Amino acid sequence: MTRVIGVIGGKGGIGKTTLVSNLSCALAALGQNVVAIDTNMTTPNLGLHLGLHLSPQSLHDVLKGRAKMHEAMYPHPGGFKVVPASMAVDDLQGVDIGKLPAAVMTLYGKTDFVILDCGAGLGREALSSIKTADEILLITNPDLPSVADALKTVKIVEDSEKKILGVVLNRVRGSSHELTVEQVEKMLGYRVVSQVPDDRVVPKAISMKVPIFLHDPHSPAAVEFNRLAHMLVGKHFAHKPRSKFGVMGMLINWVSR
Repeated sequence: MTRVIGVIGGKGGIGKTTLVSNLSCALAALGQNVVAIDTNMTTPNLGLHLGLHLSPQSLHDVLKGRAKMHEAMYPHPGGFKVVPASMAVDDLQGVDIGKLPAAVMTLYGKTDFVILDCGAGLGREALSSIKTADEILLITNPDLPSVADALKTVKIVEDSEKKILGVVLNRVRGSSHELTVEQVEKMLGYRVVSQVPDDRVVPKAISMKVPIFLHDPHSPAAVEFNRLAHMLVGKHFAHKPRSKFGVMGMLINWVSR
């Protein structure tokens, strides 16, 4: 059975694309057939994160009727497939985001997971993504403005009668001014299923256009993405710490600095 999961939050810049790229990679490592789709038509970033921003076909072409979904799908070294969106402003003309559900429907039965990198806010793009998804992962940062915006998203998702899998808290530093897990759960009404630490290696991985799950699989953020992937497929997660001994261990430690 194909599961279509929308990764959505109430505002931009909270880490949706990083979550989508790494979660897709982690699921693929578990043997799952995964397609990641950038459904942010106006400010797409998934292709940029994965080095596929100059692909000849994109979701824009699919929604314009100029390409089939499989023609805009590209394999990633991480073992999953990617449908990027075009970064060209001119490609916005003639795009009908209302065709997104039908386009994604063509993937049912052909893959295990479809992960949607949803647009920010609650505009037509985000609403179409919610309509397309069967399940929702809500992502937010542990600060009051982010959680307040996420609460608006929760109401929209509930009105759409979609299943919310839980909340992903991103960029968790453990600072005293941050909202606690209990406070976030009380405000949003849903369980926090993942806490992704504010990992200094993440920006480096993004600059290299490589998911941190591949760049440094033992980094704190990568470990948490892996934990979340295991939860989604119902597998027990047991992280094996990076060895501090041996030539390979020394090399990995040196590269990850």
